[in-house]
Amino acid sequence: LWLVIGLVVLTAGAELLVRGAVGLAAAARISPLVIGLTVVAFGTSAPELVVSLRAALTGQPEIAVGNVVGSNIFNVLVILGLSALIVPLRVAQQLVRLDVPLLIVTSLVVYGMCRDGRLDQWEGGVLVTALVAYTVWLIRKSRRENSAAVLGEYATEFSEQTPSTPGRMLLFVAMVAAGLGMLVVGADLFVDSAIVVARGWGLSELVIGLTLVAAGTSMPEVATSLVAAFKGERDIAVGNVVGSNIFNLMGVLGLSGLVAPGGLPVGPEMVNQDIPVMVLVAVACLPVFLIGHAIERWEGGVLLAFYVLYTAALVCEAQGRAQGLQLVTTAAWVLGPLAVAAYLATLVRQLRRRPA
Repeated sequence: LWLVIGLVVLTAGAELLVRGAVGLAAAARISPLVIGLTVVAFGTSAPELVVSLRAALTGQPEIAVGNVVGSNIFNVLVILGLSALIVPLRVAQQLVRLDVPLLIVTSLVVYGMCRDGRLDQWEGGVLVTALVAYTVWLIRKSRRENSAAVLGEYATEFSEQTPSTPGRMLLFVAMVAAGLGMLVVGADLFVDSAIVVARGWGLSELVIGLTLVAAGTSMPEVATSLVAAFKGERDIAVGNVVGSNIFNLMGVLGLSGLVAPGGLPVGPEMVNQDIPVMVLVAVACLPVFLIGHAIERWEGGVLLAFYVLYTAALVCEAQGRAQGLQLVTTAAWVLGPLAVAAYLATLVRQLRRRPA
């Protein structure tokens, strides 16, 4: 019960934070794609940030690291998968040229940092510094766009132009403050309850961080991207996921490593299994996004299927079910080549359609 209450408070707090932050950003005439990559993405990642920081400061590093890694896997496989099933998602050129490659590089850097079994404090500082530089670059780039064009995008993406009266600005600030307060309270309830549930089910804190905590703290991203997909705001739907994953690695993991005394220990299971899966998922985004600059419905189904297999493998391994784990592994080896073949067939069809 407390787990559910904590999740509700977390989600409501993130919703308030996002609405207030989007209002402030829109008044500053920042483009919708950049709002998706920064304000919305960072705001919806606030539960991950608060939960991981609390876990890092209270001596629960497996939850802190597992939350980030699990959330990044969940965001791509589940959120993009569900969103694409609703409506095929168009992918902006900037995502293919800059943001997805940056996500891949950051994932590889984090993997390299954790290979020695620890994310040191100075390594956390490097990640946070990279996040600040990335955010400043995005905002400066968006402010160079034509003001009339940006306002026109808002009319399409948000169905209204956000007024910037003093009263409205004060309301947005109040929403941000209230949202942050609810995030802190919700994180306390959620983490404490998740640990009790994990022990009751006989699961390790690592597995519960990779699954229950990761999925729970990703609920704001789920809501934001699904609503954006229903409304046809495809830049927001996809940009939110990519931006959230970048923020999770640079901001959430970076800050957690920075504030944790002596850094964050990273277990061998995480280094040898879960972080490589996270890197593989990030790398898979590039061909998926690049082929047709869209995510089709069948691709969304494939992404969801891989997440089901990954979660089943975690649970089977944690509970010592060797036969179940073997069955899941076999299914993954069958689905993987089929998915690659389908992508290649799609690529060939698109190349044939191009004019000579």
